[in-house]
Amino acid sequence: MTDAMIRVMVVDDHALIREGAKAFLGSVIDMEHVGEAADGREAVAVALACRPDVVLMDLHLPDVDGIAATRAICHAVPTAAVLVVSMLDDDTNVFAALRAGARGYVLKGVAPNELERAIRGVATGDAVFGPGISDRVLRTFAAPPPAPTMPFPELTDREREVLDQLAAGKSNGDIARTLLLSSRTVANHVSNILTKLQATDRTQAALRARDAGFGE
Repeated sequence: MTDAMIRVMVVDDHALIREGAKAFLGSVIDMEHVGEAADGREAVAVALACRPDVVLMDLHLPDVDGIAATRAICHAVPTAAVLVVSMLDDDTNVFAALRAGARGYVLKGVAPNELERAIRGVATGDAVFGPGISDRVLRTFAAPPPAPTMPFPELTDREREVLDQLAAGKSNGDIARTLLLSSRTVANHVSNILTKLQATDRTQAALRARDAGFGE
């Protein structure tokens, strides 16, 4: 946004809240109330009709809920930035709203100056979160990704090397030469692998290993 009016739409199932938001927007010199809706289905239709810059979205709505309405509006009117204004502050709703395309999330009861700042933020493309919400979002995205699950964790490192050779179609003699082991040692490893994987023979073990990415 530049110096143009920020066109704002309000979605809430309580008329009193919609009227309060309308009065608030009327008090801000460069913000304009352009539409309102009392349920999710109506919200999508109104957003398509008035093409707002920002949608103030409640989540607890009759008919179509705020998450589904957010997703539909973000798809149908991609220029509209959805700012969730809700009493719900649990992780399930916060992250569901973000996955649906919401640009911000603040709690009802936020101070007027904070709401004004949030509207301006999402209107200019920023992601905006209220106190408490932002800490949770940052902690989630700062957490290290889970370590990848290792296939066949019951095997030792050497047994995994032998299984990789098995999956590549190598004979015991080939494996012994490649890994610098004796043939007896390789045979013992193969026997242990079959037991641990509960495989009937080396072919079955090799097929399972290939499915897991071994032998490439």
